[in-house]
Amino acid sequence: AGRTLVVGAGKAAAAMAVAVARHWRRQDLGPLAGAVVTRYGHGLRPGEEVGAIAVLEAGHPVPDAASVAAGARILGVARSAGPDDLCLALLSGGASSLLVQPAAGVTLADKQAITRRLLASGAPIQEINAVRRRLSAIKGGGLARAIGARHILAFAISDVPSDDFADIGSGPLSPDPGTAAGALAILQRRGVEPPPAVARLLAGDPVTGCAPVPPVTARIVASAATATAAVAAAARDAGWPV
Repeated sequence: AGRTLVVGAGKAAAAMAVAVARHWRRQDLGPLAGAVVTRYGHGLRPGEEVGAIAVLEAGHPVPDAASVAAGARILGVARSAGPDDLCLALLSGGASSLLVQPAAGVTLADKQAITRRLLASGAPIQEINAVRRRLSAIKGGGLARAIGARHILAFAISDVPSDDFADIGSGPLSPDPGTAAGALAILQRRGVEPPPAVARLLAGDPVTGCAPVPPVTARIVASAATATAAVAAAARDAGWPV
C-alpha cells in the first residue's frame, strides 16, 4: 500500500539492485528508492539503471570510513520506512565489511584491527562473523530492528557453506545466535588480543535485552551449491564427465 524501499550490501549489491529495478519497470510496480553499498569498483556499469536507489562504494575485506557512512545512510533509509511500506533487502558476500556501524564505545579503528587480526589468524567465516556481530549496531539483526515497515523481504546470494542468514553479512536481518562470552572465547582461541574498548564491550554484553528482530521473509537466491550445479550442468552439456 505504501512505498518500496531498497537496502542492501555486498559485492553483488549493485548488480542485484539493477535486477530489482529492471523487474520493477517491466512489471510497472511503481517507484523504488533506497541505498545499497558495494565494494570499490563493483558499482554500476555503463547503461545500468537503478532509478532512485543510491549505489555507494566502500572498503573490503577491511571496513573503512566509507563503510561507516554507508551504514549510517542505509540505517536512515530503514528508519524512514512506514508501516505500509515494503522493504527489500539485498545481501551478498562482503556485506560485513561494507555495511558498518560500530557498537557504542567501539571505534572504526577497533573494528579494523579486529578484522585484520581475525583474517590473519585463519579463523573460519562463522567465527569472524560471531565476533563482528557483537561489535556492531547494524549486524545481528540491528538493521531489521531499524526498519519501520511491517513487510521485509530479503534476497541473499550466500557466500557461506551453511547458507545461514545469520552468517551472510553477519546477519543484519537475523538475531545473533551467539553470545559475548562466545565471541571472547573465539578471540582467545585465535590468539587475538582485543583493543580495550572491545574487551570492555564483550565483558559487559550490552546486546542482552535488545528488542526482538521483527519477522523477515528471507530467500536464498544463489549460493555455492547453485553455482557448482550450474558448472556441472554446463560441463555435461559440453560432453565432459562430471
